[in-house]
Amino acid sequence: MIAPTCSFAGLGRLSKGDRRQVRTESAAPNQKTALADPSGYWCCWFWDRRLVVRVLFGLAVVAGVSLTAVAQEFPGKPTGTIKVPAETTKQSVPYDPLKVSGGALKTLLLDVDDGKRNRTVPIKVYLPENEAPVPVVLYSHGLGGSRETSRFLGEHWAARGYVAVFIQHPGSDESVWQGRPLRERMQALREAANGENLLLRCADVPVVLDQLQRWNDDPQHPLSKRCDLDRIGMSGHSFGAATTQGVAGQQVFGEARYTDRRIKAAVIFSPSAPRVGQTDDAFGAVSLPWLLMTGTNDTAPIGDVTVENRLSVFPALPADGQKYELVLHGAEHSAFTDRPLPGERANRNPNHHRSIKALSTAFWDAYLKGDSAAKQFLHDEKMVRTVLESDDKWRRK
Repeated sequence: MIAPTCSFAGLGRLSKGDRRQVRTESAAPNQKTALADPSGYWCCWFWDRRLVVRVLFGLAVVAGVSLTAVAQEFPGKPTGTIKVPAETTKQSVPYDPLKVSGGALKTLLLDVDDGKRNRTVPIKVYLPENEAPVPVVLYSHGLGGSRETSRFLGEHWAARGYVAVFIQHPGSDESVWQGRPLRERMQALREAANGENLLLRCADVPVVLDQLQRWNDDPQHPLSKRCDLDRIGMSGHSFGAATTQGVAGQQVFGEARYTDRRIKAAVIFSPSAPRVGQTDDAFGAVSLPWLLMTGTNDTAPIGDVTVENRLSVFPALPADGQKYELVLHGAEHSAFTDRPLPGERANRNPNHHRSIKALSTAFWDAYLKGDSAAKQFLHDEKMVRTVLESDDKWRRK
């Protein structure tokens, strides 16, 4: 729910004409809507022979061009405020990835303009209370979603000391279905689930990172010196998972051609293996730390991906001591988003969000902050079990 705009101090002086939108938002992620919307619908891109030329040459050209992003902000004032309640694990543990003291987080709604591609990429930034430079975590939404998707993650990660940047990808975002009659929405989503949009998504990530660097270096910008861009994590759900896999080490035809070397670790919600080619070839050379999360009912109406397909990714990853997988019992595709998707039948398990927040946070702490206690947590089955239920599965290699 959007409240009246407000302003507050502490984000730095704005230049003349600098405009940003203010939002004060509820921390409750599961608000019901009057009409079911497909925000967050899953789509995974499978490499198609018809697009081999586009994949090999089109994206290679895009990725090789120096892209310049120019900031354009939303009308309004600098930021919004989110109240985050205090939280802990069920049991007392030496390291607690759920522990937050509570308080107010700040948010920014910004646009990144990429003149080279004539493309504007909206982002939502969740800022921690601490104004010192901290690691940055990016998030890519699923098909039909937006920068407002999975707020529960942005709020928790920021409360734990990260700048969380939620990217919105034009062409595969909420604009695909908004304003259309209900009977036309599924077809519109299917049409947006294409290779061109995946390539655009993969190219959005370096554009956003380049702009974050410029804002970080600008003493007049609210993000000035807030981002530690030597410590960057990438994450995403569904189509956003495919995006994350692409920029964080997945190989296509023997080359990690879309990987951004600034990314240091990745959390992948609802991963998927390509139908064309060998799974081992796609994932066998991934050198970054990866955390995969899926569920025993993690399927979707677009893409026809099975649970077995999602579970095939982890075995194909190298056993280098920094690969992890969580399988939540009974979790459907929407478990990693704020609300159920149309057509899902099972009641949502409230512990799933706790597990997702806890293990993703421990992973970021271990691999972006170098926290040895966090890594010990990930490697200790008993400690991990403090945030899981008995039928959930956890493994690492």
